Amino acid sequence: MSHQIITDLEKRHTAKHYDAVQKIPQADLDVIYEAMRLSPSSINSQPWKFIVIESDAAKQRFHDTFANKFQFNQKHAKGASHIILFAHKTHYSREDYANVVDKGIEDGRTKPENREQAFGGFVFAEMNMDENGNNAAWTKSQTYIALGNAMHTAARLGIDSTPMEGVDPELIGEIFSAELEGYQCDVALAIGYHHKDEDYNAALPKSRLAMKEVVTVL
Repeated sequence: MSHQIITDLEKRHTAKHYDAVQKIPQADLDVIYEAMRLSPSSINSQPWKFIVIESDAAKQRFHDTFANKFQFNQKHAKGASHIILFAHKTHYSREDYANVVDKGIEDGRTKPENREQAFGGFVFAEMNMDENGNNAAWTKSQTYIALGNAMHTAARLGIDSTPMEGVDPELIGEIFSAELEGYQCDVALAIGYHHKDEDYNAALPKSRLAMKEVVTVL
């Protein structure tokens, strides 16, 4: 198939080793950040917080979160140009949704007189909420939409990426507590440019199941 989107996805791979010298231009970073911000989410909840790790000091802090496990991903902390922590609110409340509703009024999406009616969508958050107000499984799912959006945007820009569920939410929560402000990070994304000699995955052919095995058209 000949299409620019398909070309982007055929070329992208999960980088296994980064060239620490190469840095992503700010203009490209701005595009990635805006793509994340514009990502869709259930009921437009946007229950996320994106922490960008750029400075050497922040990279050292992230490096330290691998003290107990997932050391195979530790090299990306300092090798990649940037790391993005995709964090989600574990107890997404009506008050949180009020921020979304009020922003919708500000942006002209919702009429002021329809404010209370707009809260009808919050039922989806309540459907995924336990007796303690925890709806983390639902909010975490939203962050993966933004993650996928960021990865495709990076591919469009010729930037490599490595999604990492191999991170330690507990240590990240401790070391980045001030930035997370109670949000929880279960997945991170390394972005940058792969090392042309040491990234073995770059030269391997892409392998996916056949279209007929994964797509059914009725």
